[in-house]
Amino acid sequence: MWLRIHHIMVKEFIQVWRDKKLRFFLFVPPLVQLIVYGYTINFDIKHVSTAIFDEDNSAASRALRSRFMASEYFRVNYYVSTQQEMHGLLDKSEITLVLHFPHDYSRLLETGRSASLQLIVDATDSNAALVVNRYVSNILDDYSQEILRYRLSRAGFSGELSAPVVVEPRAWFNANLSSRYSFVPGVIAMVVMLVSLMLTALSVVREREIGTMEQILVTPIRPIEFMLGKTIPFVLISLFLVALVTILAVFWFEVPWRGSVLVLLVGTLAFLFNSVGLGLLISTVSSTQQQAMMAGTFLLTPAIMLSGLVFPIANMPPIFQWITYLNPLRYFIIVLQGLFLKGLGFIGLWEQMAAMTGLGLIMLGMSVLRFRRRLG
Repeated sequence: MWLRIHHIMVKEFIQVWRDKKLRFFLFVPPLVQLIVYGYTINFDIKHVSTAIFDEDNSAASRALRSRFMASEYFRVNYYVSTQQEMHGLLDKSEITLVLHFPHDYSRLLETGRSASLQLIVDATDSNAALVVNRYVSNILDDYSQEILRYRLSRAGFSGELSAPVVVEPRAWFNANLSSRYSFVPGVIAMVVMLVSLMLTALSVVREREIGTMEQILVTPIRPIEFMLGKTIPFVLISLFLVALVTILAVFWFEVPWRGSVLVLLVGTLAFLFNSVGLGLLISTVSSTQQQAMMAGTFLLTPAIMLSGLVFPIANMPPIFQWITYLNPLRYFIIVLQGLFLKGLGFIGLWEQMAAMTGLGLIMLGMSVLRFRRRLG
């Protein structure tokens, strides 16, 4: 049995090595994806394009303007003098934020009253708008506290003004709150799923498309041996890619690695049960490589959207939150983030490991039954 599986594996490796295009798409795109995603997927918003519309043009308005200009989160690109000019910049998406100082801004502050400052935010990207509002609020809170202390000192209050509650934030596992640290492990999971799923599906369908499946069926090779011989090479290739992109993530993107290589190996194998099984299942319902490619792409996109990497699962409707429990990519991303950032071991990740193993066995079982029925 193992000798026949060995021969199929050798045939598969030779076929992969001879195909120059397959060799290229096997190794280059995953590395390109990691580099592109690692540099471009970044929720750390800085240098927000800002316009100043100052109808007051006083020392008080200039003092607040200087705080925004000194912040790394804002970049003052425009000074406008009319509503039409401001609307034109917003319509053309050349600015994200407008600080509008009304003509009575300084007069109200000097008389001890509350002055209004209009903030206009381009909320085309709602998440970015929320982040910008938070940045602005931090600057305005500090500025308001400074004005309040000045007013109290003028009124004869000599004590120290302090907040009733002082917040001391501590960010564990990602002290700099770098989104790259969270996304790069997720990109590794996507690369592994893409490669193992597509190659497994295309490999089996290719035998049927070029007419060699019938020749294989008349040999002493049993269906389970054929499936193992077809899938084990791509499991080994996927493990090699995991090692390669992990090294790139640690030494190129400087994502901290705190976990165990053994835990990474076991977690990857548990996840490959699912992606390889899904690839086999796709091969049983596809007659051509084009159909297999389309089916794989169709399944890959929802898997990424429902993994929790891009959008928090807690924000999804309840029905989709339940569906995510059937998504092995959800568990594998937790495993990778736990290994990279938290240094978790088997004890901390056993639930994710068990879920991936259970789903993988179900997927492989369905694939074997479907494959045997298709051959029969």
